[in-house]
Amino acid sequence: MKAILIPVHFKSGMDDEYKKYLDLLKDILKDVAEFRDPSPIGDIPPGADAAVFPQLIGDAYKQVGELKKAGLPMLALTSDFGTVNMWDWEIVSFLKSEGVELLAPYNVDLTKKICRSLALKRDLRRTKFLLFQDNPGEGMQGEIFKRFFWWEDLCKERMKKKFGVSLVMKSFKKLGEEAGGIPDGEARKVLEGWEIPAEDVTEKALLSALKIYIALKREVESDPAIKGAGMNCLNESFYSDTTPCLAWNMLFEEKGLIWACEADIMTLMTKYLIQKSLDVPIMMSNIYPFLMGQAALKHEKIDDFPDVDEPENHLLVVHCGYLGVVPQSFASSWTLRPKVLGIVNDNATAIDARLPEGPVTLAKLDPTLTKLQVVEGEIEGYRQYPGSDCRNGAVIKVSDGYRLMHRFYSHHNLIITGRRMDELRFMAEVFGLDIEEV
Repeated sequence: MKAILIPVHFKSGMDDEYKKYLDLLKDILKDVAEFRDPSPIGDIPPGADAAVFPQLIGDAYKQVGELKKAGLPMLALTSDFGTVNMWDWEIVSFLKSEGVELLAPYNVDLTKKICRSLALKRDLRRTKFLLFQDNPGEGMQGEIFKRFFWWEDLCKERMKKKFGVSLVMKSFKKLGEEAGGIPDGEARKVLEGWEIPAEDVTEKALLSALKIYIALKREVESDPAIKGAGMNCLNESFYSDTTPCLAWNMLFEEKGLIWACEADIMTLMTKYLIQKSLDVPIMMSNIYPFLMGQAALKHEKIDDFPDVDEPENHLLVVHCGYLGVVPQSFASSWTLRPKVLGIVNDNATAIDARLPEGPVTLAKLDPTLTKLQVVEGEIEGYRQYPGSDCRNGAVIKVSDGYRLMHRFYSHHNLIITGRRMDELRFMAEVFGLDIEEV
């Protein structure tokens, strides 16, 4: 999947410098972009994801009216290195001040990620998310699940309108029955091709986890447009004797399938945009600010938060007993273990994994799908509470916990390794999102 770029030039035409930089761009971006034939501003043919300037000159000040009518995002890539040239900052600043949608990346990695985002934006119109649920909110812990925006028709309508993604709804009950009917021998055969570290997991539990993987893989492969998935795995856990954690890990590692736990389509949409645009390690989990006090502690069945300096600026991050479903390729440690939560079948399993300690970025779309909240922090370590619902949670420090308490969109949040604020800024521009920095 590559971005379709159309080089544009001003009235004065294309000189040797223009042609030189265009040839350089075609080589530098060959893995992420396809280039159409150059076109004059004011006569740009349809079908491209963005226009690109291999050269900016003073004519830009005179042709700003035509640029505003172009109807395409524009990239200023005017240096020898697939980035904007510093001598063009004045033109870039002028055009932005006039309302021209112009992206000016300062390193080639950002340029490539912008191209990935542009290609993804086009592809979303033919992308499907597959969700397994029957009567969401009516099952286990209904008093909690009935509150969530991601079940609402309004959420689905906004997602379709903003991004073009189609949602395919199927029965979780039927999927569970189909998985249960898969022979043990077929599940054992799948295991031969995988290295799955596990501790205290019975053979029956492991085979059940592999059977739900087999059933999900069949569904996903039935339609190549399916690129994301989710399952109401906690609220309707009685439809399966296992959890899909291992399956989501395997389907990501094998097919690049993006998933969200609990069929949370808000988290799924955010995660899909970020991972496919930036190609970075990312996972979802529950966020428990220390400032929440007993409301958070009670839910996780623990007595206190870890003893840290500046507790007001710390979060405990845990989902289904551990950090959450972390793909093996992202993890610094990874083990499949027996389930923790009482809400799921005794035969179920969970992933006990860690992201590397160090800088991380939290991100989530807001309910209007017009803003992306971004929070930079740091994983300072991990804390274990034996016998609780937090057997191995991450401790994350942020800069201003009080401000964050006023800004959170959801208890579900996404954690990306590294400092990603600026990459997310460029991605957000492509998708027409405002960044809310916290």
